[in-house]
Amino acid sequence: MNRKVLILVETREGKLRNVSLESISAAKQVANEGEIIAAVFGEDGEQYVSKLTQHGANNIYLVNNDQLQTYTTDGYAQAFFQVIEEVKPDVIFLGHTAIGKDLAPRLAVRLGWGLVSDVTDVSLEGDEILFTRPIYAGKALEVKKIIYGKIFATIRPNNIPIGEVEIETPAKLTPFSVDIKDIRTTIREVVRKSSDGVDLSEANVVVSGGRGVKGEDGFLLLKELADVLGGAIGASRGACDAEYCDYSLQIGQTGKVVTPDLYIACGISGAIQHIAGMSNSKIIVAINKDPEAPIFQVADYGIVGDLFEVVPLLTEEFKKIKHATV
Repeated sequence: MNRKVLILVETREGKLRNVSLESISAAKQVANEGEIIAAVFGEDGEQYVSKLTQHGANNIYLVNNDQLQTYTTDGYAQAFFQVIEEVKPDVIFLGHTAIGKDLAPRLAVRLGWGLVSDVTDVSLEGDEILFTRPIYAGKALEVKKIIYGKIFATIRPNNIPIGEVEIETPAKLTPFSVDIKDIRTTIREVVRKSSDGVDLSEANVVVSGGRGVKGEDGFLLLKELADVLGGAIGASRGACDAEYCDYSLQIGQTGKVVTPDLYIACGISGAIQHIAGMSNSKIIVAINKDPEAPIFQVADYGIVGDLFEVVPLLTEEFKKIKHATV
């Protein structure tokens, strides 16, 4: 069965977010010989055309309007609804990000479509699309399908492999004007936390600290290790509540959900709230003085010891390995 699949492309600071390319990979699995359409919002959309085409987009809608330069719920919802009405897709993929979690349910209800959120895998069984997603704070997985009608799905970042770059065949470019009115929110200023590094939600390596880090200075040790590994810094809710770091680094049920190739938990006891945000990481390393800490139950490798002794040793060893391979 050939399907028309629509992707909402997300960008950040002039770069494509990986989850948009992961969404194209998911689209290729279900489209068969159908069309894959990518919708890019904002005046700088043309700079992403080549990469989207290389990864499999057949048609790229360049959606421009003065009110789409910064995300607002009203603006994006109105614009994306008009794109959907024009394209008439069978399936829509968005990232399971702040934007996707805001837009998908709103538009799915308006259109009367089914919605599967936080998808970690997509497959076909005959002509039916099967969506795998975690439940019970990541303790189990369920497989869902929409019985009838069209489908919205949000893709959890860093779970569906990005496809290989293909020989670029020219995609169709479709400039698309939208009418946006009655915006209830005015963005006066966007204040971004200086991240200095890798996007936490898309990082392949995450070094995370808990209350055992004991303060802001403790996170400097973790940052040095993360920099050596090309990774990002994360934190437990306990560390954020203790004001050791900003809440933008919080990983857990009420924070970010991450699925890196390597997750290093330093001084984190392993509360259920935190485990829900990182338990699907491919390899988990736990460093904790308490051999009975719950984090060791989900870890692939455990180091019982003082993180202030262990982390600097790891950092030095990784530096040696890195220099030896240069």
